[in-house]
Amino acid sequence: MASTQQLKRRMGSIKNTKQITKAMELVSASKMRRAQEAANKSRDFRNVAREILTRLRQLTNVNDHPLFKQRKVKTRLHIVIASDRTLAGAYNSNVLKQFAQELQQDEAEGVTSQAIVIGRQVARFVSKVQGCDVVAVYENFPEHPDANDIRPLLNTVVDKFLDETIDAVDIIYTDYKSSIRQEVTSLRLLPAAFQEIEIEHDLEEAIFEPSVQAVLDNVTLRLVESLLSQSILESFASEHSMRMMAMKNASDNATELIDDLTLAFNTARQASITQEIAEITGGAEAIS
Repeated sequence: MASTQQLKRRMGSIKNTKQITKAMELVSASKMRRAQEAANKSRDFRNVAREILTRLRQLTNVNDHPLFKQRKVKTRLHIVIASDRTLAGAYNSNVLKQFAQELQQDEAEGVTSQAIVIGRQVARFVSKVQGCDVVAVYENFPEHPDANDIRPLLNTVVDKFLDETIDAVDIIYTDYKSSIRQEVTSLRLLPAAFQEIEIEHDLEEAIFEPSVQAVLDNVTLRLVESLLSQSILESFASEHSMRMMAMKNASDNATELIDDLTLAFNTARQASITQEIAEITGGAEAIS
């Protein structure tokens, strides 16, 4: 059995660690609340944007529009969104696992893979992957990005798609469902409206002015931008949520370990006291 001094040192070390994890939990909870509010505010706009893209595809022949044009996929660009930091549970590993599966699928189908990565952790991963051309790496990306933050990334993607350097663009991100549920999702960004979704009844009766083609030409890029922006917001909300839960679990585990060590410490101390009493009693009897 460990000595009382060893047990005291271990308890002190764990208590210090618990203070750190508790502080990180509180910080992550505050950041999660702000990130969740930002994601919720724009989520409805994202959903309507996807419906509009699908509805425009139903109303007119969009195959001639450069952003809707479908080609045989020979080169696919992956936009992968992860974190700069660790200590977020399975957040980064889940994204990297999905990314690895997508790369394996490309290799099996004879498709060339390219990647734009957001986050230091996925940048380290992709640097070790053979056969994937890294187009750009974004670290310390703003948690509340505006148009000026999104536009360079969007312009790179759109330019490569328009000049037919790439044939499809997919986003791999973590969709925020709730504080205890987040799902890694792969979303087709280009060609636009590639994935059909259900259209609300109000949108089916909507009239596009001045014409469907004019709306298509003017708003398609903005709607694609909204999908990209929302994916980033969802990822940040998921990251802070998973980090908060990871730190909460670490704090709870530290509490349980401290309780176990306290019990062991009390047991060792009682055994030491009992032994000392026995020695004193034995010595007194020997003298008498």
